[in-house]
Amino acid sequence: MTLATARARDGKGSRGPRPGRAVDHGAWFLVLPALLPILVLSVGPLLYGIALAFTDSQSGRTEPTEWIGLLNFQDLRHDTLFWDSFRIGLLWAVGVTVPQFLLALGLALLLDQNLRFRWLARSLAIVPWAMPEVVVGIMWRLVYHPDAGILNETLRDLGLGDGRDWLTGIGTALPAVIVVGVWAGMPQTTVALLAGLQNVPRELHEAAAMDGAGAWRRFTTVTWPALRPIALSITALNFIWNFNSFALVYVLTNGGPGGRTRLPMLFAYEEAFRYGQFGYAAAMGCVMVAVISVLLAVYLVGRLRGADER
Repeated sequence: MTLATARARDGKGSRGPRPGRAVDHGAWFLVLPALLPILVLSVGPLLYGIALAFTDSQSGRTEPTEWIGLLNFQDLRHDTLFWDSFRIGLLWAVGVTVPQFLLALGLALLLDQNLRFRWLARSLAIVPWAMPEVVVGIMWRLVYHPDAGILNETLRDLGLGDGRDWLTGIGTALPAVIVVGVWAGMPQTTVALLAGLQNVPRELHEAAAMDGAGAWRRFTTVTWPALRPIALSITALNFIWNFNSFALVYVLTNGGPGGRTRLPMLFAYEEAFRYGQFGYAAAMGCVMVAVISVLLAVYLVGRLRGADER
């Protein structure tokens, strides 16, 4: 083999453009249309919001906005109302995400069975997902209505009391809203888990059954290992979505009664658009993003380590 032949095979000594580099340049042009909306609609507003948190931006201000450094964050550190809303937001996110996943898992296992009219059951299961949050909130306000609501009417018919105003009671407002959040968000979790169940080979279940494994043993040894990555992803996403909820709680209670359902997004909304404190509200958003990112990182690392150990 001559030196020229070896160089030709190795690609060395060639003065023309390499095929790999040409493909990379072409890939950039293919990805660019997908990146532009993300940069314009997500990354750009995020960076602008972070920058706004370090200013004294207010509505109706005639003077130019000034850079004030960490002053908003210093004020936020002593704002007990915000940290109360943050605690309520964590209770709401956990209280919705956990039952949401458990109920969706049970429903997905049921819909994965060979049942009659399974197509109809699957269609009905995703109806709440297709409804806008505002419509869901209005519908459940009617359900919880203290006089004409179907819930109180049912309780009266069963002789379980005269009913109550669920959305304005100090002890019932947050649990009532959590029930609505679980109902509204369960379909998307069900669809994701059902898709994962359909990718589990039937032969594995049949082999485990032939070995004498019961339903629970087949679930823990065959089904759950295949669902674990999907469960991890959808649980993390649900936690983020639930913590950042706004429209559903806004329509149901508007943060009441007495701030018992005032989630952080509602608190930031009031500061920005009711009181005009844009810089202070942006600082709240930065804190929420930072804390939730840390919590999710700890959660994901712990789950991944647990999966590796198994």
